[in-house]
Amino acid sequence: MHFEFWQWILAILGALLVGVSKTGIAGLGMLAVVIFAQIMPAKQATGLVLPLLLFGDVIAVASYRRHTRWRLLWKLFPWTAAGVVGGFFVLDRIDDRQAKVLIGVIVLVLLAINFARRRGAVTEEGEHGWWFAPTIGVLAGFTTLVANAAGPLMIIYLLAMRLPKMEFVGTGAVFFMLLNLFKVPFMVNLGLINGASFAINLWLAPAVCTGAWLGRKILVKVDQRLFENLALVLSAAAGVKLLF
Repeated sequence: MHFEFWQWILAILGALLVGVSKTGIAGLGMLAVVIFAQIMPAKQATGLVLPLLLFGDVIAVASYRRHTRWRLLWKLFPWTAAGVVGGFFVLDRIDDRQAKVLIGVIVLVLLAINFARRRGAVTEEGEHGWWFAPTIGVLAGFTTLVANAAGPLMIIYLLAMRLPKMEFVGTGAVFFMLLNLFKVPFMVNLGLINGASFAINLWLAPAVCTGAWLGRKILVKVDQRLFENLALVLSAAAGVKLLF
């Protein structure tokens, strides 16, 4: 696997955004996915990005684990695992373009649902239907295996739970670390994580760490409402990009 100079520049930018998304503004993670999908085939990009996400996950969990709301995660894990298995079987049966369109549609539909919820008076977790956590879990598992694109779905779930930003980041950090670790054997089996891709991961690891440091600085200064709006807007922009 060989990158041209311009590809390295974009890859470093993508790795920085991965780090910032893990400890700061979660919606930036989808922009990183889009960047890597522009410099290499989307399926290969999925395998390249996963270890970078794990580097950022470790830093985020170390920083915010005490803010984790485990009760919200236990409701997702079984459904997310089912989605990952489903994505594993589908990935070899669709092309890159079909995967992008499918994920973009899912993201935008769920963002529309979340905007509608925010206009209402839903304030308690129990007011969400029984279907909410299973639906988010299955879709997140599927999309994360196909294109590392579960970020907007988790954003929707955590915002719907009305979490303060520190609990939002801490709960998301633990969820994604466990989810990404679960995905590794599937990606190795598909040949999307290999020696060549992991060598590039090691070169990009410092950029992820730098981004994670910047994200922590940003998070403590961002207003809660602005934090939520940025996460939603960036996720929507990434979903549109996947469609077109």
